[in-house]
Amino acid sequence: MAVLGQGQPALLVKVVMAGESCVGKTSIVRSYTEPGAPACSSSYLATIGIDFKVKPITLNDTRVKLQIWDTAGQERFHTLSTSYFRGAQGFVLVYDITNMDSFQGITSWMKDIHEKAGDEVDIILLGNKCDKESERVVPKRKGEKLAWEHGIHFFETSAKDNVNIEDAFSLLTKEILEKHENETQLPNII
Repeated sequence: MAVLGQGQPALLVKVVMAGESCVGKTSIVRSYTEPGAPACSSSYLATIGIDFKVKPITLNDTRVKLQIWDTAGQERFHTLSTSYFRGAQGFVLVYDITNMDSFQGITSWMKDIHEKAGDEVDIILLGNKCDKESERVVPKRKGEKLAWEHGIHFFETSAKDNVNIEDAFSLLTKEILEKHENETQLPNII
């Protein structure tokens, strides 16, 4: 993927990060949108409500402006977070491989996505923190099986070590563009 250049207007694509609190959604977004910046910090602050970053890219000669919405995973923000699901073309659903509860919550997040955004959205599943192999409690095959059951792609990632982050977003963007290739413009989501 190249950085967005000058020329024709970019397609605006809304992608929403979803998953329980403390699974690394914000670190994944930072790793992807701020190359060179530390994705993880010992001064961790939970996302309060919602935040978003924009990542301009070019994929297969198509200029895209990814608007990546980083939702809070805490239960008290659940209604607020899911209200941002409407109008999204893609979702990055994240669990922590060292936290079984975060994995078990994925089914509920999938239900919320389908209820709020419909069945036609593109979703990828990320098992984050693969750099913490010695603390793993969710086997990779469980993530692969869950993704297969829902017909979505799966990656194990590390925001800390920047493992599979670019690949995951590239695949999701490619699927969104393929789904909309016959349309001249994606819906305006702002």
